[in-house]
Amino acid sequence: MALLLAASPAALRGYLAMLTALDGGTLGAQTAERIALAVAETIGCRYGLSLHTWCARNGIGLDDAEITANRNGASNDPRADAAVSFAAKLVRGGGAIDDDLRALKAAGYDDGQIVEIVLHAGLNILAGLLNKVGDIDIDFPLIQPRKAD
Repeated sequence: MALLLAASPAALRGYLAMLTALDGGTLGAQTAERIALAVAETIGCRYGLSLHTWCARNGIGLDDAEITANRNGASNDPRADAAVSFAAKLVRGGGAIDDDLRALKAAGYDDGQIVEIVLHAGLNILAGLLNKVGDIDIDFPLIQPRKAD
């Protein structure tokens, strides 16, 4: 995907700047990967699902039950569940959120963290679209989304 983005230096700089900024946010790697899994499944991105499943297992130690829950737009961790559910609903509903902000606040997320959740979801949508447009070769063990590409 980086090679595809490199066709536009401005796009590559923008993507990497957002990725770097979010890495310095307050959500943490586990929540970021959980959101990435939910988004990849929701939009049916094989590359994203394969990459983030590998990272979740091997990089941050999420177990198979948690990965499955994340792919379903949920989490077995009550606090993370609010974030993952919100991100999945945001993507599925095209931005419609109903009372989900109350659930995030009740789970202890502040306004800045809610913005980070939205940006993580958006960045993963962008990456998924680029992976599909570029028909990026999958260089991780293949995980098929339940929703076809």
